[in-house]
Amino acid sequence: MTIAVGGFGLSGIPADLIDAVRDAGVTELTVVSNNMGVDGKGLGILIESGQVARVVSSYVGENRRFAADYLEGRLAVEFTPQGTLAERLRAGGAGIPAFYTRTGVGTVVAEGKPHAEFDGVLYVQERAIVADLALVHAHTADTGGNLAYRYTARNFNPVVATAGRVTVAEAEHLVALGELDPDRVVTPGVYVQRLVRGSGRPKDIEHRTVRARG
Repeated sequence: MTIAVGGFGLSGIPADLIDAVRDAGVTELTVVSNNMGVDGKGLGILIESGQVARVVSSYVGENRRFAADYLEGRLAVEFTPQGTLAERLRAGGAGIPAFYTRTGVGTVVAEGKPHAEFDGVLYVQERAIVADLALVHAHTADTGGNLAYRYTARNFNPVVATAGRVTVAEAEHLVALGELDPDRVVTPGVYVQRLVRGSGRPKDIEHRTVRARG
């Protein structure tokens, strides 16, 4: 099964849903996400439980176990430039099977992929991503599945939400249909098949940086 997961590091991740995947015990997963969290948190727990066989990601750095498993050949990784990954997810949600981009041309990212020239410039073809299951985190949802996000926790969640054949949203706040201002809705409910209220767990911070008091 291919699972696309929203979030960026530990910001905006559907932590309760990730725990549910771990508890389900499913294995041989392909996970599509910007990165795999950190050791012991976020998607890192699925790496540690041995449930992930392949990752489509743009970044490895903050997860030592992820990096070690990749370097030692225990985990297949498809590296995708961050903007390309976002567009592959967006294209999957929009019903666009593939697109061309200049990003990655002439690098290992483009090896084995079709190329085409437009107006004298070489581009590489990237395929859209459609996941069997998409897991996202929202700040507020109404009972119709309409989702609103908050600040940087929005990140990859909107494009992930559209790219799943089945999308499950975890929301911090759940309100009745009609109570969420339409101007705040980023993901329309038509994309969301399941909705759960988040547990209200504390939000982890990867690197806390503060200034000394003057």
